[in-house]
Formats: sequence, structure tokens, C-alpha cells
Amino acid sequence: MLDKRFIRENPEQVREAVRVKGIDLDVDELLDLDRATRKLQHELDQAQARRKSSSKEFARADEARRAQLRAEHAELEAQLGELREQLAETTEKLQGLLLLTPMIPWEGAPVGPDESANVVIRAVGTPPEFGFRPLDHVELLEKRGWADFTRARKVAGERAYALTSDLVLLERAVHSYALDLLRGKDFTLVSVPSLVREEPLIGTGMFPAHREETYAITADDLYLAGTAEVVLVGFHSGEILDHKRLPIRYAGISPCFRREAGSAGRDVRGLLRVHQFEKVEQFVICAADVAESDRWHAELLGTAEELLQGLGLAYEVMEVSTGDMGSGKYRMNDINTWMPSLGTYRETHSCSSLLDWQARRASLRYRDADGTVRFAYTLNNTAVATPRILAALVENFQTEQAQVRVPVVLRPYLGGRDLL
Repeated sequence: MLDKRFIRENPEQVREAVRVKGIDLDVDELLDLDRATRKLQHELDQAQARRKSSSKEFARADEARRAQLRAEHAELEAQLGELREQLAETTEKLQGLLLLTPMIPWEGAPVGPDESANVVIRAVGTPPEFGFRPLDHVELLEKRGWADFTRARKVAGERAYALTSDLVLLERAVHSYALDLLRGKDFTLVSVPSLVREEPLIGTGMFPAHREETYAITADDLYLAGTAEVVLVGFHSGEILDHKRLPIRYAGISPCFRREAGSAGRDVRGLLRVHQFEKVEQFVICAADVAESDRWHAELLGTAEELLQGLGLAYEVMEVSTGDMGSGKYRMNDINTWMPSLGTYRETHSCSSLLDWQARRASLRYRDADGTVRFAYTLNNTAVATPRILAALVENFQTEQAQVRVPVVLRPYLGGRDLL
């Protein structure tokens, strides 16, 4: 969320961010609640000061004066109780609106209501041409016995899948490739839990706006995380880090769970849009400096591109519009990978800078070299997410015999095999 002082001093900037991001938030109501909260806090402080002064006088007063002071104390206690109740109620309402307040977007972000306003900033690689009728990934996997969609849906419902045989090995190879790449860039590898409490979901920004997209385990007051980012933001919540530890680089691997509400049809066919998937997530905590954040944004984006280039997949990098980037994002770049069966590119990576928006929610701080405690900046980007990238791999590298050529970078993880 944003600093309350910043909102007070820059209401028009906040109103514009609310407008271009399409957030349902009344900034005037937020400002009114902020004023009311500060007024009530001032009145409470004054009442507490009067009670303290009265208590000191009581110790020195004679019995007649003490009787008067007892009556005054009773009135003061009643007033304090009422002020605390009003302050708690107003603060809760204010906090609810602060959690909905968006980050001010990067000035270079395209302004638009949704993904239709996203802009291609570069395209890398050439989509393959086939001298035969290529299969979509569902046809190919079922022909090779590499997935069982019917039985998976029988036990787990729509958008479920079960990988089998060589596709399980290919999935493991892709994740191992991504982890080795990040380890070589001094990222700390972390296998994180998928079950999380509500607090890290609020800290990350998933709650309250996207609560309906998250699976809840009500009996245990836990939730299934949709990304390792949730846990990695929460790791240092409430801590004050030493500036010498920054930047902190994590490569978090975990199963991920999302409701993925979307339209029916080929958009959700097979492995393209599922409820459960596995992902290696890049996550960085850096100093509160925009230039430093920009450097890491470029680094995370570059790593994802390096990974796709290593796999030999054609892709395009998008500058994401204000209406598509989400409430907490300062800047966002998606990477869309070529899907032959769709004849278009589909999102496989999402690189985001959030400045201190998450850190304020999660109380993620560090002590600067001069001793000042500051909120850190956070960034994240996908390294690799399966099974969607598997759909791209098998479709792009299929042969006329329904075999799949293995990218060179994956062969060491598959015993040297060059064909599946």
C-alpha cells in the first residue's frame, strides 16, 4: 500500500492511478477517514494526558478534592472508552481502503483498460514451420500416452491433468534447468510451503482484492498459495534487515494453486489453464531506490529471456498496460511464448516491480547505512511454470512421427536423449 502522507500530499496522483488501473476506490472517502482518524487520535491523546494529570493531582489532594476527581475520572474513562472504540472503527475502515490503494504506475506504462492495450516491445526467435499437419499438445500427449486428462478429471474435476512417462521426466528437466540457471546467478534456492496463513496473502497483495481466486482450507484457517512469491514476501515480514544483506535473491519452487476463472474453449484446453501447477519463481528484495529496482527488473526479465532462448522457443516481450498490471505493480512486463496450435503467443512469464507497495503491507524493512529504517523494494518474475511451458515445448519441437526433439540445454537432465 502507499504511505498515508504521500496520499495526503498527492491526492491527484492517487486518483489518476485509481482511474487508469480501474480500481474501485473512493479516494475522497479515504482522505476523510484519514482526517477523522488523526483527529480522534489527537482527542484520545489529550484525554489520556488529562487523566495522567488528574491521577497525579489525586495523590496530593485532600479527601474532598479526591471525591471530585473520582467523578472526573469516571467521565474521563467513559470518554476514553468511546474515543478508543471510534478510533478502532475508523482505523479499520481506513486500513481497508489503504489495502485497496494502488501503486502509482511507471510513467512509461501504456494507459488502457486491459490486455488489449499491452504493447509488444520486442519479438525474439522465429515460430517453426511444419511440413506436415502439426498436432496440438493434447492430441500429441494422448497419442504418446504422456498424459491422462480423462482419469485426472474423474478424480479432481475440470482443468485437472496427470502427466505420465516421458513428460514427467521432461517436466523435471525443465525445472532442473531453471534452478541451475538461477543458482549460477547467486539466487538462493528455496522449496517453499504451499499452505499459507492469511497475513502473507495480505502482505503480497493477493488479499483482499483477489480472495475469490484463492483456495481456502477453512478447517485450518489456511490457504493454498498461487505462487512462491506469497511465502517469500512473508519470510521477512516484521523483520528489520541489515542493508548489507541486500539484495536478497530467492528462487522459490513450489506447487501452486489458482481457481483460474476463465472462458471455456481452446483457451483452457489441456495444459494451458489449470488449477494446479509447479513454478520456479524469481524474487528479489532490494534497497529503496528506483534505479536499483529498475536494474533488478531488467535482470529478472533478462533471465527469463535467457531461459527461453536456451530452450529455443520464440517469444515476445510485452509492456503491460495500467489496466492489466494489477493494483500493486509499478511496472510489469509479460513474456508470451509461441503456441503453434493457437497460432499466437501465450503468456508464460510475468515480471513485476512493486517498489515498497508490498513491503509496507508486510512490514518488510531494512536499516540503511546511516541507521534509517526504510521499507524495502520487491520484485518478482517467473523463471519457469509447468505444465504450460510443456505445451509450448511439445508443440514447437514435434516431428511428423509425433516425437519431440529435446532442446540441447535439457539433454543432460534426460540422460543425453535428443528425442522423446
